[in-house]
Amino acid sequence: MPIPATWSARLLSVMRIVVALVFFSHGISKFFGLPPFPMPMNPLLYVAGILEVVGGGMLIIGLFTRPVAFVLSGMSAVAYFLAHFPHGPFPIANGGEPAVLYCFVFLSLAAAGGGACR
Repeated sequence: MPIPATWSARLLSVMRIVVALVFFSHGISKFFGLPPFPMPMNPLLYVAGILEVVGGGMLIIGLFTRPVAFVLSGMSAVAYFLAHFPHGPFPIANGGEPAVLYCFVFLSLAAAGGGACR
């Protein structure tokens, strides 16, 4: 049985909130060590952590969803090309799958908006 089309806006909101919570947890890991972040911090990781905490928090509550999601999409693309692509072009081989997925989920949120619950 397919999901009714009338649920699409609500499910878009659920996706936005869940993805933003997981993305937010990346920033919490960088700044507070919950769970411990596996590498030493550098200035680029501090910027990423700020974007993850602030941008993730804004997406959780649905504040400025489209522009924030667009910025986070770009941040995820930069993360892929700086941290993963030098180890090979294929995300499955270079560990870049999460960065690619975040990039395109955020890009879709930038295009579609935050859903019904904003």
